[in-house]
Amino acid sequence: MLTSKVAKRYAQGLLDFTNESGQTAAVFSEMKDVTKLMSESEDLNKFFKTPYIDAKKKAEVAKEIFKGFSPVSQNLVTLVIRQGRESHLRNIAQEFINKVEDINGVQRITLTTATQLSKDNIDQILRSTDLVKANSNFDLKMNINPEILGGYILRVGDQQIDASVKSKLNNIKKDFHLN
Repeated sequence: MLTSKVAKRYAQGLLDFTNESGQTAAVFSEMKDVTKLMSESEDLNKFFKTPYIDAKKKAEVAKEIFKGFSPVSQNLVTLVIRQGRESHLRNIAQEFINKVEDINGVQRITLTTATQLSKDNIDQILRSTDLVKANSNFDLKMNINPEILGGYILRVGDQQIDASVKSKLNNIKKDFHLN
């Protein structure tokens, strides 16, 4: 997912502030809640993206939704809304999570397969590559995509291994067209 410059700047500012005040862990947990809530609630996303609802009303609703959060997180949400950037709130929260995980050495891994795999198969795939550091923590996201027909696509950070049947068939097709 491409992250906007806006999200990166707000997330970096929040990270700098939480590092100085020692509240990174608490805000990290709350930003996970923000991303979860916004990914699950299409109505909330529509509400924040609606341009004809004024910022004061959005701030009031956000204050009620996030009332259990720390003052730092509440102030961030209010600031984002006041600046007219509420449509970026989910991306800001996700970028903050990514920055904290990077600091903590957590690898973000996406594994796409045609069908659901067992834990043993997933572990075998992860061990079969040098991209996944053996002694590191990782955040694994599983995707099921029947269009790849079989095999898997493993993405670690900005590197990818495409061992899918679909890509192999496409390569064979290209070879036939070239010859």
